[in-house]
Amino acid sequence: MQPSIRRRQNPALHAAKFICSRSVGSEEIEVEVLSLKPRFHFDLWLCFTAQNWILDVGRPVATLILPADWFPLSRPGVAEYLHILYNISAPLVLLKMLEHSPRKPPRFATHLGIISIVMGTSLHLVADSITRRLFLIGYQLHLSVRENPLMQDLKLSSLIDAFELLFHFDDTLGHLMWYVPLFLALFLFFSGCFSRRKHGEKMPAAGWMLLAPNVAYYWFLITEGQTFILFIFTLFAMTATVMHQRRRGLVPDSNGLFMIYSFCAALIPVAVWVVCLWNDGVLRKKHPGLIYIPQPRAVYTLHQTTCLHLTTEG
Repeated sequence: MQPSIRRRQNPALHAAKFICSRSVGSEEIEVEVLSLKPRFHFDLWLCFTAQNWILDVGRPVATLILPADWFPLSRPGVAEYLHILYNISAPLVLLKMLEHSPRKPPRFATHLGIISIVMGTSLHLVADSITRRLFLIGYQLHLSVRENPLMQDLKLSSLIDAFELLFHFDDTLGHLMWYVPLFLALFLFFSGCFSRRKHGEKMPAAGWMLLAPNVAYYWFLITEGQTFILFIFTLFAMTATVMHQRRRGLVPDSNGLFMIYSFCAALIPVAVWVVCLWNDGVLRKKHPGLIYIPQPRAVYTLHQTTCLHLTTEG
């Protein structure tokens, strides 16, 4: 009997076969997902819109409408409780959004983004609550920290540096940690919202119903949050993704159309807002630089101060 000869399999060949099998399987899964008829996630977009309007836009509205003496300045008010609820709901909505996406990002990137959003919104909560109390005792948001009469009356000039640090955490660091992963999550969700051409490009009536409030919130996000650069780069990335997917025979589904329509339409009220306030010298000084987009709360305090001066002079 001849001795049995064991053939040693080449490890490189085995790895190549494994990679090919995985790539073929992934392509089959992608084709299967793209062949399914897309569904508009009305529940997801409804939660996203309601959360943004009630918990985010509702904070400054509650500050202006509700009497200041309802809650002591040393304790959290309605705006702070709304902000706390937003800090909890926003990561959950984004996680649910990424779960619905056919192209899920790596788990490490998802966790890192959610942690960053929680930290950014928490920084913004603390700094914004102090800013709100300064506003209630006479702080003018259309002026810089050092130009505010409230700050000039301080006996210790070194306290102004502490308030400048506070506003840095609010307007710079907190916004970056909050909005960068937010727009990244929206783009990652959009990158999976494509289907074959046979399904057609059509947005349901539910999408058109939510379009206007979603566009209005993006206007608030750009103006109050000062996120124009992040917003426009996200829109450019979405447009480039659409052009790339069209070469593969794919078109945006109803969710993708809802997102890109919302982003494009949001530029219209932003442009009108900037044109109406273009020649305002005070706001120009508050927002120097090439990109000039005044904050609504700065516009409010500016007109409030102007009306007080006119009333006093009258």
